[in-house]
Formats: sequence, structure tokens, C-alpha cells
Amino acid sequence: MKTIAIIGALEEEVAHIAASLSNVRHDHSASLDVVYGTLESAEPAEPTAASTASSEQIAVAATVGGMGLVNAAATAQRLIDAYRPDAIIFSGIAGSLNKSLHINDVVLGGILRYLDSDMRLIAQWKPQTEEFHSDPKLLGVAEQALDEMGITHITGTIASGNYFVDTPEKITQVIAQTGADAVEMEGAAVAHVAARNDVPALVIRALSDNADTDYEVFKNFDISEYADTAARLAIAIVKRL
Repeated sequence: MKTIAIIGALEEEVAHIAASLSNVRHDHSASLDVVYGTLESAEPAEPTAASTASSEQIAVAATVGGMGLVNAAATAQRLIDAYRPDAIIFSGIAGSLNKSLHINDVVLGGILRYLDSDMRLIAQWKPQTEEFHSDPKLLGVAEQALDEMGITHITGTIASGNYFVDTPEKITQVIAQTGADAVEMEGAAVAHVAARNDVPALVIRALSDNADTDYEVFKNFDISEYADTAARLAIAIVKRL
């Protein structure tokens, strides 16, 4: 049975994912509430001489990872150690840096870069790279699911850092440093940890604003609509794996 780990940005998102699973149980370890259950694949498994075609069962371990690079990295490593997933998916929101994109469009993390790290030093250790990438197969599956859901999307560059980008000066700096289409606080860390463990990863970011909203305002945004969309997207991707 395949196992897919999902890290969500929102409690509501993981609750929607849990509602789609069967045989659900909770694992309260490492300061996390991991929802573990099974999902039927979209394609039936190949029949054997002793059986007829039936949907394959996929195991899913989903949790909220928390904000920031360390929280994301710790969550990814915990899921990898505890569940040995065949792939890890990170789904959340980001600020847009691409003027051709709009709120609720999606950026898939073809490339993920840190904002505030000297990668010449960090790249001396596995995976010995100065940037990280979502898995090509997972990107293809995500693009198919997004097309079918009618959601505008690109495969682009996502920048991750430990500070909230909310001013024109910071936006200019991030674009100059990374050439990113979107900015957030976790994606590169998840992709980094996944690469260290040889686990395929996919980072998905829905655009919540144009990276121009003060945090005190942003934290009161109603993003429940995206939580539902993100959960449906994550489930649609997992069913195709």
C-alpha cells in the first residue's frame, strides 16, 4: 500500500482531508496531531488471476505543520520517520510576486529557494544543491488535477523565509534575491528535508494576497474557502498516485 504524507497550512484544511478518509485514527506525537487513514485511488488496481479489478487503497498521514522553516522541517522529518511515505505534499497559501497571477491562483513549486540562507555553505551537505525542486511526476499529477478543477496555475519559483513579506521594499528584495513568483515561510524547508531523505515532494501554494498585507490584518483573513479547495486538490492528487 502506498503512503502519502500531507502537511497542511490550516486546521480546516486537514479537517477536510480527514473527512475524506476511512479507518481514521490520530497520532499525537512530536507536538503534532497526525490524522492517519485510507483513501481509494481513482484508478482500479489491475486484476489478478485470483481477483477482479478493484480500487487500490492509499494510506494518508496528514497534519498541520505550523508556520516557519523549523516547524515545517521538523514536521516533515517526523512524518518521514514515522510513516515512511512514498511522497510528501505540502499545501498552503503564499503572497504573490507575479503580476500576471491573481488571488486564488496556484503556484506549484518547480523551484524552491530560501530567502535568508547562504546556500554555498548549506549545499555542502546532502542534497548538495543551492535550490530544491518538486518531483516532476508529482508536478504532472498536480497540473492535471488543477486543470480538471478549473484552477489557474503555473509551475514556478517559490521563496521561503522566516519573516513575513508585507512591504514594497521587502517585495523588491525578495524578487531580486530569488526571482520568485510567490513568497511564504515553509515550502523550501519541506522540499529540503524530503530531498535529504530521498522522498519525492510536492509544494502547492494558493495565492492569498500580493505580499502587501500587514500581518495584523492578514491574520484575520477568512481563508476557509481556500481550505476547502486545498483539501479537495490534495485528495484529487493523492487519488491519482
